Order: sequence, then structure tokens, then C-alpha cells
Amino acid sequence: MPVIKIKSNIGNYNVLFGNIAAYLKDIEKRGLRKCYIIDENVWKIYNKKELNNINKDEAIILPISETKKNLNTVKWLYNTLIERSAKRNLTIISVGGGITQDITGFLASTLYRGVNWIFIPTTFLAQADSCIGSKTSLNYRNFKNLIGTFYPPSEVFIDPGFIYSQKTLDFYSGLGEVIKLHLMGGIDKTKDLLRAYPEIIAKDRKTLEKIIYNALTIKKAYIENDEFDRGKRNLLNYGHCFGHALETTSRFKIPHGIAVLFGMMLANIIACSRNLLKKDFKEFIFSKVFLPSACILPKKSWLQKEAVLGAMKKDKKRTGKDLALIMLMDGCRMMRVNDVSEKEAINALRQLEYCLNKDSLNKL
Repeated sequence: MPVIKIKSNIGNYNVLFGNIAAYLKDIEKRGLRKCYIIDENVWKIYNKKELNNINKDEAIILPISETKKNLNTVKWLYNTLIERSAKRNLTIISVGGGITQDITGFLASTLYRGVNWIFIPTTFLAQADSCIGSKTSLNYRNFKNLIGTFYPPSEVFIDPGFIYSQKTLDFYSGLGEVIKLHLMGGIDKTKDLLRAYPEIIAKDRKTLEKIIYNALTIKKAYIENDEFDRGKRNLLNYGHCFGHALETTSRFKIPHGIAVLFGMMLANIIACSRNLLKKDFKEFIFSKVFLPSACILPKKSWLQKEAVLGAMKKDKKRTGKDLALIMLMDGCRMMRVNDVSEKEAINALRQLEYCLNKDSLNKL
């Protein structure tokens, strides 16, 4: 795969594709003063295989979960690195998914006011979405991603082979963000995704590489001209207001990308009610794009409307009394609205809840 070159006001960086074992050998040849921070689950699976050349004395094996994405974990890492005599010439090499990226990216951006770091994403979601864009985020109290910095890695390395060991629900979580980005890329990109869908589900390596590459190039167009999220980049939050609320109220049992998928559904229901999205286009998206991924979620009573609405009110991007949503319009155009009323949101949540019951998903 060709290299993706990302322009950043903080520091340009490249996204590379290839074999992880060969890449780690290349890292060793660079003679870096380094520390690997590795997701404990990734280490358990790969420490005797693809990661067996990593010196355990240069590694921190970190238990990873959404509840660990906070300042306490970062403080523990500060202490551990200080005890290991870390200096400003340290390179942190993160190996894991988006939570690992957030924790270690924040750590790298604040230790000695910024040290070098390399990110090796191991999940579909991190490889196809979060690995670029410079954002680091920590949760604070009951607020998701309230604290953070802008700090890009110096390099990203992607080996789709890591995806093979992902749990099914987590794989579909990544696919949720992939769907979002392809919709934002336009109708032709969306049709490309549909054509490739069987090979994606079969985890064909060449198809995964291509779909990851496409998703990142779509996102690149949004982030390079608005790195600090003051305008166009905000459209990447399509599905996220409701999605983050659903994650929080489910106590993160519903993974991020699946929650975002339902957030997109909710936004589309409201867009259709406002005549911004034609009904036939909405139904095409639901039946051909959303449903194959949405159906992976167990059918049970997980949608608590009042709790979800309360969490939506805490969205950090909300600026007024009403709710903010990114909406899809006809022709895969995007827009942000800031005037979604509580009544409008509840009505849409009721429609979504009804359609998710039993076999009524096709009634969306």
C-alpha cells in the first residue's frame, strides 16, 4: 500500500502499511531510546508471535478499558517512566486500540511538554479512523473525552493482520466508523463499500487494507484543513452526540462504533423529518449500509430514552439549550444543526426503539 502523508500544524507524519514483525525489526535498527506501552490483551495474544522481538524490559503492559482512560492511569505512567529514568529523547511506542492511543498520546503530549511517539493501532476502528487526526482524549468523572490535547504521532504503522483476533462485536464497532467515513466520502465511496462488504466481513487482507486506506484518505481531507476542530472537521462527529450518550448509559457495553452507527440512524430520522433527507435515500442507507452491522447488537432493552437524553445534554459540543447534531442530507452532503429540541430527540428515540424491536429494523 502507498504511504499516506498527513499534514499537521504540529508536525507532519506518515501512515505506513506492512508486516508488524518486519517493522519492529526496523525500529530496533533506529537505535531509539524507547518504551513500548502495549495493551495487555494484545500482549497476551501476540507476545510469542509477532511481538516476540520486543524487549520486555522496554515495555509496559497496560490493562486497557474505558474506565482506565483517565488522569489516574496517566499519572501512574508518569511515575513508572520517571522511575525508569525517562528523558526528553524518549520515544513512546503505543501498541493497541483507540483507548491505548488516547492514554499514550496524552502522556506523550504532556511528558516534558512533548516526547516523540509512534502508534501501532491493532483494532479495525483505530486503524481505519482514530489513528490520524492528532486528538488525544481522557474521560473525566461522567464526561466522555472531556480532557485532551492535539498531538499527532510521528508515525503510524498499520498491519491489518491484528484485526483477525478481534472479537466480532469490536470488529463491527470498527466497521461502524468505516461506514460513517465512506458516507462522508460521497455516494461513490459508499457504493464501493457496499461492493466490498462480503470481503470485509470475511476479513480478506487485501480488502481490509484497501478499505482502511480509503477511510483514512477521506478523513485526511477533513482534518488537514481544520486540524483543531473549529469548522469542517466537526462534521466527523456525525452520529457521535447520540453515540457517546448510548455508550455512557450502557456503561460502555455497547462499543463506540456500534453506538455511533445508531447515532447516525437517529440523526437520519430527524433529518428526514426536517425534509433534509429523502425517505427513499434514508431507507436505502438503512437497509443496505446500516442494517448488516446494526443486527450484530443483541436484541434487548438497552435503549433507555430519558437516560440517553440526559447524557446527550452533557455533550461537550453543545453550546445552547437545544441539542447539536450532525445530519446527513441528500447526495451524502453533511450539515451541523444546533436546534434539536428535547421533544424532537425523544420522538426520534421512540421511532428508533420501535424499529429495533424484533424484526422491525426494516421499518426504519
